[in-house]
Amino acid sequence: MVAGPEPELAMCPVCLHGAPGFFREVGGKTYLRCATCEATIMAPQSRLTAGEERQIYELHENNPEDAGYRRFLARLSKPLTAKLQPGAKGLDFGCGPGPALAGMLEESGFTMALYDPFFQPDTTALSDTYDFITCTEVMEHLHQPSDVFDRLDRLLRPGGWLGIMTCFQTDDERFDNWHYRRDPTHVVFYRQATFDWLARQRAWELEIPAKDVVLLRKGR
Repeated sequence: MVAGPEPELAMCPVCLHGAPGFFREVGGKTYLRCATCEATIMAPQSRLTAGEERQIYELHENNPEDAGYRRFLARLSKPLTAKLQPGAKGLDFGCGPGPALAGMLEESGFTMALYDPFFQPDTTALSDTYDFITCTEVMEHLHQPSDVFDRLDRLLRPGGWLGIMTCFQTDDERFDNWHYRRDPTHVVFYRQATFDWLARQRAWELEIPAKDVVLLRKGR
């Protein structure tokens, strides 16, 4: 591969270990790769503004009544709820304009709080602690993932579960045309090795119960 420009991040925003190196240029956007945690990161200069991001999010149609969308979310909700005690208290972090997953979990008897920087910006929910936290299609949007993982760790009670859905980046040769990369709001792409590293870093237990689904348990 032809050498690219100098790295544009002094520190990997996912693991905070070392500067990511140039990975590739696609469609005028620069992508970097962390040699430590194997995350792929869009260079800061290639990101959208907050206003541009919101315009795209407002186009999303996450109808809580859509059967297909509920089946998609069940890939996380089913293995997660099997871990939870009846009446457990949860937070849907990054719930978006239509918090379908929170509704499904409430139907299962769990108490849910909501937070989203664009659509549920009341930070009161971030002052409490929870038995579990869900993040569906959230982690790929984060500019400072390590800070968010640390915050979620603080919000989780001992023994609590963090459930994540995000498409794993597995094939570098298909990266340019990968549907997940083509979403301009997606700025971080994780491999299983990335979550392995994050789990070791924070002494979390890691399970991958389904494709692109991650369950992380905080220590007791």
